[in-house]
Amino acid sequence: MRFISFSNARSIVKIEKLHHIAIICSDYDKSKKFYTDILGFTIDKEIYREERQSYKLDLSLNGQYLIELFSFPNPPLRPSRPEARGLRHIAFGVRDLTATIAYLEFNNIPVEGVRVDEFTNKRFTFIADPDDLPIEFYEL
Repeated sequence: MRFISFSNARSIVKIEKLHHIAIICSDYDKSKKFYTDILGFTIDKEIYREERQSYKLDLSLNGQYLIELFSFPNPPLRPSRPEARGLRHIAFGVRDLTATIAYLEFNNIPVEGVRVDEFTNKRFTFIADPDDLPIEFYEL
C-alpha cells in the first residue's frame, strides 16, 4: 500500500468543476415543477427506484448537469436557517437581477430584499425552494 503525505496530496487532487448538487425533497412533483418550470432546468434523466421508493431526477442548466433531485419516503427535516451547520445555500449567477426578481414574483415566489455584496458591490437576493432550501441569485 502506498501512502501519500498531505503536502503531496494537494498536487494530486485537481478538481476541474462542480459536478452536481444533490437535493432531497419532500414533495417530488412540487419540487420537479419548481426546478423545471420556474427555474428552467432541463430533465436529463428520470428514474424511479422501486427498492427505495425513490425518484432520482437529473437536471441540467444550459447543457450542464447540475442538480440531482431525490425523493425518499419521509425524509427527516434539516435546519437551514438562520445559520445552521452544513450546506448554507446554492447560488445561481444571473445577468439581470431586476428581471429575475420580476419573473419570480410573477410566479408567486417570495423574494427577499436585495442586498449588495460589500466586497464586489454586486447585488443579490434569496428565495426558498419548496423545502425551504435557500437559493441565491447573484447578479453577474
